[in-house]
Amino acid sequence: MLETDIAAKVKLLAAAFVPMLLGMVCHEVAHGWAAWKRGDPTAKMLGRLTLNPLPHLDVMGSLLFVFTALTSPFILGWAKPVPVNPRYFKSIRRDMALVSVAGPLTNMLVALGFALCLRLLTLALPVELWGGNGVYDFFLYMFFIGIKVNFMLAWFNLIPIPPLDGGSILAGVLPRSISWHYQKMERYGLLLLVVLLATGMLFPVLSPLVQYSQAFVLWLVGLD
Repeated sequence: MLETDIAAKVKLLAAAFVPMLLGMVCHEVAHGWAAWKRGDPTAKMLGRLTLNPLPHLDVMGSLLFVFTALTSPFILGWAKPVPVNPRYFKSIRRDMALVSVAGPLTNMLVALGFALCLRLLTLALPVELWGGNGVYDFFLYMFFIGIKVNFMLAWFNLIPIPPLDGGSILAGVLPRSISWHYQKMERYGLLLLVVLLATGMLFPVLSPLVQYSQAFVLWLVGLD
């Protein structure tokens, strides 16, 4: 029984590797691209507008991915944050909010891309003919995990707690007087997130969002 569980976790880790890597890299590239379009060339000058994963890899974020894939119902991780210099922006609050929303939105688009890959695979090679083939089953699983993982990344980053993207988005739409006090929470934000993750309090909130999003894109591509 233990060997079976370990094998399942290793299979999940292998299947989630490419989707998670792609999701984390695209997330950061989207932030850098949005900042560049709003006038900030920092990420572009530092070579961060690339899909090559090497400039984006973060040791702790990668270790968290492995740890959560093997132990947690939610797979999480992060890439090295793209540097953003808001002094280049015409409207700091508005443009920071736009830069922040670009990452989670991109993860949702990547999830949709995996759903389309899953649909195309089942159309080209029907499950009833190819099911049971190890390579085929692995790609089916990887595309499905790709949908789930990228919605996890999207919704987790949209949590309105600084320093997550959701915190920057909320700070950009709150009245200035309230926003200033809210942004001061950032010094405690990481600690709060660790507590929420360690106690499992985030999972009842994130799980339905991921499930409904996943069901929606599968329905969208005709796989309901």
